[in-house]
Formats: sequence, structure tokens, C-alpha cells
Amino acid sequence: MAGNHDARQVVPRPVEHRAVADALYERAAGSFGQAGEQRFAVLGIGCGSLDLDQFVVGQGALGLTHDCVGQAARAEADHRLERVCQRSQMAALAFGEALGSGHLDILQADMAKRSQSSGRWLNEHFSDPFVKRAQAEGWRSRAAFKLQEIDLREKMLRSGAICVDLGAAPGAWSQYARRRLGRSGQMLATDILPMEPLAGVEFVQGDFRDPVVFDAILERLPGRQVDWVLSDMAPALSGIDAVDQPRTMDLAELALDMAARVLKPGGGALIKLFQGAGFEALVRSTRRQFGKVKLIKPTASRARSAEMYMLAKDYRLV
Repeated sequence: MAGNHDARQVVPRPVEHRAVADALYERAAGSFGQAGEQRFAVLGIGCGSLDLDQFVVGQGALGLTHDCVGQAARAEADHRLERVCQRSQMAALAFGEALGSGHLDILQADMAKRSQSSGRWLNEHFSDPFVKRAQAEGWRSRAAFKLQEIDLREKMLRSGAICVDLGAAPGAWSQYARRRLGRSGQMLATDILPMEPLAGVEFVQGDFRDPVVFDAILERLPGRQVDWVLSDMAPALSGIDAVDQPRTMDLAELALDMAARVLKPGGGALIKLFQGAGFEALVRSTRRQFGKVKLIKPTASRARSAEMYMLAKDYRLV
């Protein structure tokens, strides 16, 4: 129960330039809302750097649902997304000025390069076979195939299990896991962004670093009986590695903190990581908490991406 947990223990470690990254995140989220997308949330909007795996493929203002919308709808989607990127770039430049001329020069050079490639990213997304398959099969995003591959290969989810999905929006992982858990299982999802309802999935909106939100999550879970903690969380990318990588690793540490609070002995966690500073240290730390730790790059992960998934099994209650 919530009374048996001290939410203050789950707090992020200090990260250099976090204020900049948080501000970029808020600016990007606000810009996206202005662009007119009200029904579905898109994660990972930054300075021309989009987390394409999180694009929603259901109904929505971006018009990605049916092939019959044709090139006109795609052109409109491109236009809207470009406007979002432009707004985010302007926000980043403002913060670059605040940091100093040296940072500003780096930001401007990086944005020029990323603007040239943004069209390629969009074209890649629209032609991606996993995106087309997700549309055809009714998944909320192509990310569902990452969890599916890992689950079936590693025999993770089972009927009757209790599962928590962190950073769940738009909901593809919760959608897949719910089907695997069966009627007797429990699926709880949480995200700072809104998420369209899913049958059989409880949803708590808010930042789980907030004690109020954290207690709301705990109130919906039986004490230390969770089988799996899933985290496909990624920060809104600024395009600045010195900002993005620490924030990414911090989210992974937060997911592990949550796992340590709710997992039952023998439980497991599947957490997104990005290779870079802090990656190996986090994996070593995780091995001290779990009996088995494996790094996996599923087929649906783009080859050029530094994205990896850390699968940790057999949690040791300490």
C-alpha cells in the first residue's frame, strides 16, 4: 500500500544541463500542442530529432491511418512536423544564447545539418515496413514489435502477471502486454503525456518523480507483487549529446528505482538504454540487483540507432 512506501526515495540524480533539457522538453511539448494534435501524444520531439518509433498509427490529426489519404495527407503531415521542429529549434537557440556564444555556434551548426536530414527521416518512417505492419494490425506504434520480439524470444510475459509500463504513451507496449497477460493479469501504465484509453489498462498521468503521482501508482499495485516493469522512456532529444545522454541514463535509473520498489523477488525489468556515457556503469550496477542481465537490439530497432534494451531477470530483494 502507499503508506508502506516512501516516495521520496525515488528521486533523480543531479545531471549537468538538466534545466536546459527540461525546458526544451516543455517547449517541444507545447509546440506540438499548437500544431493541432489533440487526440494522440507523440514522444521524442526535439530540434529536428524525432523518435519515429513513437509515432501513433491510429486515428489522429497527422493522418497516418489509411493509405487512401495519399500524398496530400503525407505532405500535410510533413508540413506540421516541420513546423514543430522549427519551433523546437528556435527554443534551443534561445537556450544556446543563454549558455553562451560557444554553445550557440555548436547548436546552429548542428541544427543546419539536422534540418537537411529531417525529410529523410520522415520518408524513412512512412516507408518503414514496421510502420505499415503496425497500421495494418492495429498497433498504436511500431514499438509494439520490439516488445513482441523480446517477449517471445525470452519468454517474458505470461497470463496472470502484473506489469507496469513507464513512459507508456502512445500505448503500444501496454497494448501488446495487455493481450499477453490475459484476464487474470493486471496492466498499469503511466506517462507525463496523455494516452488514449486502452481496455483493461489502468492509466496514471503525471511525472512519477512527483510523490503524489508515485503514491497514485502504488495505490493501484499490490505490495511487492509486480512481475515486470517495462520502460520505453526516452527524453525529448535536443540533438546535444551532452544533454541527451545524461537525461536518457537518468530515465533508465529512475525505471530501475521504480523496479526496486515494486518488483517481487524473481521479477524482471525491460528498460530502454542508449549506448554512450554511463551505459556500461548502469549495466554493471543492474547486475548487482538481478540474477540475469542481457542486452538486446530487436529487429525493429533501426540499425543506426544507439538504442538498446536491457533485460533484467530474477530480481534480488535486498
